[in-house]
Amino acid sequence: MVSDTSVNELKAFASDLGLPDRGFQGDHFDVPEHMRESAIAAGAIEVNTRQILKSLYDSGIRKPPNQRHGRPEQVPIHQP
Repeated sequence: MVSDTSVNELKAFASDLGLPDRGFQGDHFDVPEHMRESAIAAGAIEVNTRQILKSLYDSGIRKPPNQRHGRPEQVPIHQP
């Protein structure tokens, strides 16, 4: 689950759903399958991977690989 606005909005929504903090992955939350319908009922919108990445980049929550800092050069970067 991602936010198209901010990490703060994402964390607040996740908290309201009762998602554990350990589900936070830096710019998204992993939503357990058994909580999926609850998230949708609370206002989450189903989108595909391309739409998720677009929202993350457009909002500035995720930086393009060439703007990330501290990433070892030997680690391959995958960007669809």
